[in-house]
Amino acid sequence: MIYQGDNLSVDIVEPGIAELKFDGQGSVNKFDEKTLNEFSSALDALHVNTDVKGVLVTSAKPTFIVGADITEFLTLFADIEHTKKWVHTASRVFDKLEDLPVPTIAAVNGFALGGGCEAILACDFRIADETAVIGLPEVKLGLIPGFGGTVRLPRLIGPDNALEAMTTGKNHKPEQALALGLVDAVVSSEHLREGALTMLRGAIAGEFDWQAARQPKLEPLQANATERLMTFSTAKGMVWAKAGKHYPAPHAAVEVVERGAGEPRDGALLIENELFVKLAQTDACRAQVGIFLADQLVKSKSRKLAKQATKQIKRAGVIGAGIMGGGIAYQSAVTGVPVVMKDIKQDALELGLTEAANILGKGLERGRFDANKVASTLNKITTTTHNIELENVDIVVEAVVESPKVKASVLSQIEKVVADDTIITSNTSTISIDRLAESLEHRDRFCGMHFFNPVHKMPLVEIIRGKKTSDETVATVTAYAVQMGKTPIIVNDCPGFLVNRVLFPYFAGFSMLLDDGVNFTAIDKVMEKDFGWPMGPAYLCDVVGLDTADHASGVMAAGFPERMPRDEEGAIAKLAAAERFGQKNGKGFYEYGVDKRGKPTKVVNDDVYTVIGEKTSEADKEEIILRCMIPMVNEMVRCLEEGIVDSAEEADIALIYGLGFPPFRGGVIRYLETVGLKKFVELADKYAHLGELYQVTDSLRAKAEAGETYFKS
Repeated sequence: MIYQGDNLSVDIVEPGIAELKFDGQGSVNKFDEKTLNEFSSALDALHVNTDVKGVLVTSAKPTFIVGADITEFLTLFADIEHTKKWVHTASRVFDKLEDLPVPTIAAVNGFALGGGCEAILACDFRIADETAVIGLPEVKLGLIPGFGGTVRLPRLIGPDNALEAMTTGKNHKPEQALALGLVDAVVSSEHLREGALTMLRGAIAGEFDWQAARQPKLEPLQANATERLMTFSTAKGMVWAKAGKHYPAPHAAVEVVERGAGEPRDGALLIENELFVKLAQTDACRAQVGIFLADQLVKSKSRKLAKQATKQIKRAGVIGAGIMGGGIAYQSAVTGVPVVMKDIKQDALELGLTEAANILGKGLERGRFDANKVASTLNKITTTTHNIELENVDIVVEAVVESPKVKASVLSQIEKVVADDTIITSNTSTISIDRLAESLEHRDRFCGMHFFNPVHKMPLVEIIRGKKTSDETVATVTAYAVQMGKTPIIVNDCPGFLVNRVLFPYFAGFSMLLDDGVNFTAIDKVMEKDFGWPMGPAYLCDVVGLDTADHASGVMAAGFPERMPRDEEGAIAKLAAAERFGQKNGKGFYEYGVDKRGKPTKVVNDDVYTVIGEKTSEADKEEIILRCMIPMVNEMVRCLEEGIVDSAEEADIALIYGLGFPPFRGGVIRYLETVGLKKFVELADKYAHLGELYQVTDSLRAKAEAGETYFKS
């Protein structure tokens, strides 16, 4: 044994060949600080061992190395000097691997991402099996590769391919990696080890020139000035078009390769270190790392809760077809759970089936599905106009019109048909689960299961616990949501639950700006371009449906009459009354159609102003942002204080996955903490005269004074 650590070892496997094997104490290999230290020590031992003529790098896990330990990032990045020291030291460990005086080869199985990819780049040769997935996804965390990836990858596969990989964070399957030159060979899993050893023996024997393979990674980028100009100009344009101004990491990826192009490895690595540290201090990085950690927390809670379920969902029912019902039926069927879709109207059932077929058709066009998958999914959806067809389902998702009276009637009827242990859920978006439960005898097996539209794209499902909902029901519905590929978040019952409860104060802030004469197009532009929402509030109202938004505002007003009174003379109510419902009928705040090429259009027609009145007042960007966002932040704080949602992490994930909250801001609570609790209180106090929506809670004020945080870690 040459070296033995807790997470990796080095041993002679045959005369002259040492195996550096990663075998972390957890379920996967990752580069935490301890592993990096052991990696460094193992390489030091190899450097002084004259018996070693070649090194094989392997993993004892089903995956190679998933990357750095992201759970350490927020601590590592808290102090800039510590960050500088850490990344400088860590990146030089990979140089030690590259500088071994003998040939090296990585045998790649499973994920080799981030630091895992950078480790194999530091080897002379790479061989992968059919399970390999290789990539540098750091940009998704607001970072660039920090262990030499920005230096080695462009010199290995060319700057064009490297920049595409780094600026998108795209992963590569084996054949793609082979075509790019990212790996030298692809073999089956059973031949991976022997294939790697065969190549290594050949390199030791001089059959493969390992020094020639290594040398380009040590030198400046082999491209002339004209090639570099074209490459980097094109890359900058593409990155700006896709990432815009809010995501600095993709821009930094282009900059680091461009600045390092004329430098040998060590000089280029210094530039990488510099820009990595700079990015690590940005709000976008903290936000995106925070999202990753929050997502891990939410998914971990879901998995643990799902394991507590004693009932397996083998067959589901959806009541109410159409777009939403069809979307839910599709999602159940495509993930393996047959579904009965019931509606009183045959044309609604046809619309629901068409919705499922359209989603599958697009998946077929894009190569996500083959014809067999399309056929098998559609075969798992049965349609009916009779309740009796639901008698053998394990769970029912009610998705009829958003009317308490209609829903109560449907739920009562269904309970009489289904089995005694069938779980009944409602896809209501605003109506109290406890109120709907009044129509049922067995309220313990009833809860809310709120999907977001379009169902197949939106990852969030709110699972709403009523006062009588049993733990078993919540666990089973959570398991079903996870099985459907969704991210479930458990919330307690209240009007609007979580996402819609905090959305409507945002709409209220928008409406008050309109009442003050600010043009909706100006508001949308600021909230999209400057704040970063995918849609401004007017556009979002059109997508939700102005009739739906107006109806829901009445529900919210009944629940929170002091804070969210319905604005009967507001623009949303007026447009709904004028039957300008938004995208669903082609006209709302905007008017919708298609151009000559069939592409969707969104334009402003002056007809809208005859309904809502002229809007000519001015408001600066900061005021527009604050007047829209303060009510949303305040309402989410109230939800945390009231226990509607369990944690700040779940609150943030709910808005990112349910509403498209700008990821570079990390969620509504991360946004609050980025602004700073004290600063936010000061800003909110400036608008407190506008009403309760703008008035911070005593608890928030106290946290601000005490310097406390809403996050648990």
